[in-house]
Amino acid sequence: MSENFHGLTQAEADKRLKEDGLNEVPEPEYNFFKEFLSKLWNLSAWILEGALILECILGKWVQSLFVLLMLLFAAFNGASKKKQSRRVLNNISHKLTPTVAVERNGKWIKIDSKQLVKGDLISLQRGDVLAADVKVVSGALACDESSITGESKPVKKNVDDTAYAGTTVVEGDGLAIVTATGKHSRSGKTINLINNSAAPGHLQQLLTKIIYYLCLLDGVLTLVIIIASFFKGGNFNTFINMLPFLAMMFIASIPVAMPSTFALSNSFEATRLSKEGVLTSDLTGIQDAANLNLLLLDKTGTITENKTAVASWTDVSDLPDKDVLALVGAATDKRNAGIIDTAIDEYLKEKDIPVMDTDNFVPFTSDTGYSMAEADGHNVKLGSFKQLSLIDKNANEEVKNINFKAGRSVAVLIDDKFAGVFILQDKVRSDSKAALAELKKRGVRPIMLTGDNQKTAAAVAEQVDLTGEVISIHDFNDNTDIDNLAGIADVLPEDKLNMVKCFQKKGYIVGMTGDGVNDSPALKQAEVGIAVSNAADVAKRSGKMVLLNDGLSSIVKILDAGHRVYQRMTTWSLTKLARTAELTMLLTFGYLFFDYIPMALNAMVIYTIMNNMVTMMIGTDRTHITYKPENWNMAKLAKIAFSLAAGWTVIGFIFVWYLNTHGWSHGAISTMVYVYLVLSAMLIVLITRTRKYFWQDYPSKLVGIVQIADVALTFILALCGLAMVQISWQNLLITVVVAVIAAVLIDLVYQPVMKNR
Repeated sequence: MSENFHGLTQAEADKRLKEDGLNEVPEPEYNFFKEFLSKLWNLSAWILEGALILECILGKWVQSLFVLLMLLFAAFNGASKKKQSRRVLNNISHKLTPTVAVERNGKWIKIDSKQLVKGDLISLQRGDVLAADVKVVSGALACDESSITGESKPVKKNVDDTAYAGTTVVEGDGLAIVTATGKHSRSGKTINLINNSAAPGHLQQLLTKIIYYLCLLDGVLTLVIIIASFFKGGNFNTFINMLPFLAMMFIASIPVAMPSTFALSNSFEATRLSKEGVLTSDLTGIQDAANLNLLLLDKTGTITENKTAVASWTDVSDLPDKDVLALVGAATDKRNAGIIDTAIDEYLKEKDIPVMDTDNFVPFTSDTGYSMAEADGHNVKLGSFKQLSLIDKNANEEVKNINFKAGRSVAVLIDDKFAGVFILQDKVRSDSKAALAELKKRGVRPIMLTGDNQKTAAAVAEQVDLTGEVISIHDFNDNTDIDNLAGIADVLPEDKLNMVKCFQKKGYIVGMTGDGVNDSPALKQAEVGIAVSNAADVAKRSGKMVLLNDGLSSIVKILDAGHRVYQRMTTWSLTKLARTAELTMLLTFGYLFFDYIPMALNAMVIYTIMNNMVTMMIGTDRTHITYKPENWNMAKLAKIAFSLAAGWTVIGFIFVWYLNTHGWSHGAISTMVYVYLVLSAMLIVLITRTRKYFWQDYPSKLVGIVQIADVALTFILALCGLAMVQISWQNLLITVVVAVIAAVLIDLVYQPVMKNR
């Protein structure tokens, strides 16, 4: 019994906290050198390293230096952005530290788990993630210890048993004394709710396909060049001499900047969301938010305020009303009060009903559907009328005159006899109607989920303008018309996982809000699982996003963040496809028609480095929010990108043909082609990043600065003849004019396509 155990005083807790420190284990410091070395051991690095070895064998020392610089740049840049992303997620993780119900100065309060000290008396219930090692002193629990033992089967914990930090209470409730905190606990690490999922999101999987297709294109064009070289009278030595160029064509396809662009864009949005009341625990949730087209919403705490009040109380027992209410007060949870417990306790306080001592209390679980207490010689059950009416078969006769449609019902049994029923009402949040209208405007289908009956749910749906039918979960099946569905009533937490899977099976990208232990599997399954502000710790750990504020407004911010990431990655994808295809096609056709590759190897290496610097900055670019769920269409994306590449290649080929037939030297042409390709790459970014003409919009400051720096460096290299043949101001001006005219002509055709994309 809880009265036999007492916690510390605040003064004692402060003293122990000063002696033992916070209940956390500092994470190992980020080792930049170790991370840098790891970036030199992956597929992209191997290709660069292979090219470096090949260049050295062939004695191409200048080119070898540039390839080495590219390799080191990729490793340094990747390690830097990893450090930046980790810093962002660490900052967010501190805000996700769980709270713990602890007794201090004889009162139960909730504190940050980092403030726990040895000797604290804490309350545990289903869904709690233990923040320290504890000894159970009351009650019975079952804990999931897979996080420390690898065994998935729950382990029962009785009085005097030890439960460990990092494990999850999956069954039961009780009291426990903290025995070890921080580095002294068995797990030896702080509870961290950040879920660094290694599984790639939909977006990253598609971008991996883009790289595959680019390598395929390079392979085909390389084969064309090799075959053509032999038809043109070449021999094995000719092939050997061409190897550096062929290697560089593949190097140009390597997504050196892709990890950095992802990290920068996602961490940028995660930081932005954290300032707007949304914490990100899995970055793929931001990416998938752009594709979200169906959102399952809990009614209570999301659509309605997380405040429930008693609207009416009907007493049907033979006992005096005051005595019945006093017994009801014994059956509410005082240690971990839910919204119903709080509403009833406040009602009793208003009625001046004294708190009755409880001999034995069993909190509410979804399995039983009620809480139970022994008080003053009576057994009291408080919970679902549906569940309690199964115990007292006469209950249905007693409630004929009660309007259950008026709100949520909470029934009372005393000694297994129906004693009365509360009608509770949730107040619809002031922002819900507008937020739901905004979600629908963006093409997202909101569907309300509630454990309330069908009539109550329909009344709430009508208040917030959710159009369509509200059905019972018992009527929900594969044939349900989702386009005409406003809500689903009589929902148990266990039903939610099946609903998420059903909608996903139908092709929807599903978002879901949840707060309870049993919501966790569905939150994990949904593409965008959102734990609400008052969610259990295990639900927060399962969701990809955690709301700090009540209501729906924050979900609109998640959609905005997803669209921003989507548009930046669209720009990256189109730019990468178009630039690489343009480079390989222009050099291939140049060789086929003019018997030489019209670009110096040194210039090709520099071109690749410059492009990666710009595309990396795309992760910070300005974007425009769209009002429909996005859909990655590989065929359409490739068509747009290769159309862009074809336009630039045709104009570039005409330019090269003119130079070759009007007396320009191969060296000068090579440098002018390099300048043309750099300018086209910068202009492709400007064209693909907006649905306006490129001269009507401007990029972010970082993108603009890097582009200006790239162009300035290109002009200096070309005019000074550094790592390439020197050209005159006149030749540079001719190339610039050709590139700008090409950009204007291409954009005049491209923008109508973009607007309909």
